[in-house]
Amino acid sequence: MVNRYFNLIDQTYYFPQDGFDLEKDKLIFNGIPIMPLIEKYGTPFKMTYLPKIGDQIKKAKNFFNKSIKTMDYKGKYVYCYCTKCCHFSYVLEEVLQHGVQLETSSAFDIDLILNLYKHGKIDKDHIIVNNGYKTKQYIHNIANLINSGFKNVIPVLDNKFELDHFDELIQRKTKVGVRVATEEEPKFEFYTSRLGIRSSEVVQFCKEKLKKNKKFELYMLHFFVDTGIKDSTYYWGELKKGIKTYIELKKLFPTLTALNIGGGMPIRNSLGFEYDYKYMIQQIVQMVKEACDEDGIHEPDIYTEFGKYTVGESGATIFSVLEQKQQNDSEIWYMVDNSLMNTLPDSWGIAERFILLPINKWHNDYGRVNIGGLSCDNSDYYNSEAQNQQLFLPTYKRDDKEPLYLGFFHTGAYQDALSGYGGIKHCLIPSPKHILVDRDENGNIVDWIYSEEQSSRDMLQILGYK
Repeated sequence: MVNRYFNLIDQTYYFPQDGFDLEKDKLIFNGIPIMPLIEKYGTPFKMTYLPKIGDQIKKAKNFFNKSIKTMDYKGKYVYCYCTKCCHFSYVLEEVLQHGVQLETSSAFDIDLILNLYKHGKIDKDHIIVNNGYKTKQYIHNIANLINSGFKNVIPVLDNKFELDHFDELIQRKTKVGVRVATEEEPKFEFYTSRLGIRSSEVVQFCKEKLKKNKKFELYMLHFFVDTGIKDSTYYWGELKKGIKTYIELKKLFPTLTALNIGGGMPIRNSLGFEYDYKYMIQQIVQMVKEACDEDGIHEPDIYTEFGKYTVGESGATIFSVLEQKQQNDSEIWYMVDNSLMNTLPDSWGIAERFILLPINKWHNDYGRVNIGGLSCDNSDYYNSEAQNQQLFLPTYKRDDKEPLYLGFFHTGAYQDALSGYGGIKHCLIPSPKHILVDRDENGNIVDWIYSEEQSSRDMLQILGYK
């Protein structure tokens, strides 16, 4: 009986798949052999494959634009990247090469926008959507951006009091948006999102605050579904309510021309992942069109804020297995050379799943294992119980000349921000080195170190030791 790891994966999911292939028994990620990177840089390391970012943008744009054309939809599609997902300059530079607009969520995001402008990456015509709860500093920074001549900054009002503050600070006519609070998924702890203006008050608020104020024109209605865009009764119900609110406001405010559909589309988190992007996008466009046609109003421009979808599948984190430990009759632990909760905080914080694959030894036998990190925290692990699935990986002998290497893939969204990139980590375990991978004009692979592995000196300096 064949008991090789490759056969297990092939029989269960079919392999190779889009983005993953083998060369002999060594894993290839988006056409990039991983073993040469391990040999060059050692482990652990994070990697970002830059061309994948553009691939995702082009895919979503094509689906939306084709649906708009097919259905004779009168509005246009606008792709926004929400910077909170990954703020790094190399991400923004890649994103901006593909005609993408930007969405901010906090005060310092505005400093990021100013830096991009200073270095010629954007101009003052670029669309900047300002979402999130507005602190005094955030409001002040947005107002300064508008007053300095940025023409398409769109503050999205998160509560009924933000407009008064903007009115005091902004000196020129400005487009604004309004966020309507959506109902949370039934299984969630709360009934309504803490963000946005409650749906029963949105229309009245706009009538009272915006109808007579000549400084502001209502341009955008925004709603955000925390579960993301998925084919569920809950999602379609919230989308329908959002469209209904848009139509009601459109009849009162002719300047309202944009419907911002927040929440984003999912990314692959397993080899068995299935999601019909084309169908979902067609349904969204169709639902908006049919509702507008029924009420005889012009279809809005559709905005989306894709963060995780944009950058998530570009990232990977690579480990070595340092040791295997048999802790009882049924549990075998593979100990990796960093902390999982430090490098992939969503794996323990919200039980987020990532694609986990060995880099080598695909032709070895396999066995059920758990993966443990180096910290002393009880939650520093990745196993079947946490992920609601059995975790199988190649077995190996302790005296093997080549270690077993493991990769967590599609880790490019949020993990660096949540883990505090380059800061203090649990048990003072250092942040791994970070490499960037790209292709030159001839399609050849190029790679370089973006950030070296954190040193003890780096940590001691942060902690105040001389």
